[in-house]
Amino acid sequence: MNHDQRFRYPLFNELPAGLKALYINMLLVMGIGYIFAMIQIYEVHAGRDGKPGLSVQDIQIAYSGSKSDTRLEAALKGPMSGMLSAAERAVIVEWVRSGSSEDGYRTNVKPIVEARCLTCHDGANPHIPALTSFPAIKELAQLDTGVSIGTLVRVSHIHLFGLTFIFALMGLIFNHSRLRNQALKTVVICVPFIAIFLDIASWWLTKVSTGFAYVVMIGGGLMGLAFAFQWLVCFYQICFPKRLT
Repeated sequence: MNHDQRFRYPLFNELPAGLKALYINMLLVMGIGYIFAMIQIYEVHAGRDGKPGLSVQDIQIAYSGSKSDTRLEAALKGPMSGMLSAAERAVIVEWVRSGSSEDGYRTNVKPIVEARCLTCHDGANPHIPALTSFPAIKELAQLDTGVSIGTLVRVSHIHLFGLTFIFALMGLIFNHSRLRNQALKTVVICVPFIAIFLDIASWWLTKVSTGFAYVVMIGGGLMGLAFAFQWLVCFYQICFPKRLT
């Protein structure tokens, strides 16, 4: 086969207008989606250590558990911190630390739960703890051991499939870009897939050794950098093709 007959991946300035429009819309939607994903990660994990912001210790607590708090206290410090007032959180924490009695539950905790929590924690969603009875809440007033194996399996397979599709689509679009260094293009396409493996594998390993929480942060950071680089290059070269000539 001579050189002229070989397949060559077209650059952005060689694509028809319809395909460019498709790519722009895909980039916009994926970019907004990625921003919301980052916000979701922050909302779920930040503050578990009792301090503002997202830290390595927050990741350690999320996957390995807290050595000092119950599951209920960890949730109130972390993802549920904004759902109750400081006074309401204090009432529940005091109940937990005073022995989690049923009388204390009915007098002090149950009214707060019914007013604030049952909209989501009514038992309809099997992936969210039900707070409809004293035994259910009492179970959460046990030492926090981190995310369960069942939850890890569910979240891992969702992220493996979802992130693979996202970065596969991004990689297909990014291949139309013009970079002088083709090796750099290959590296940028491969990095997020390596980061996916590091990130998800480290969720499991953090349950065994909390030091792997640093790898979770590194994997997530590499994914974010690779996504941002590909997105910016693609969007710029589609929207401003004349500046590339």
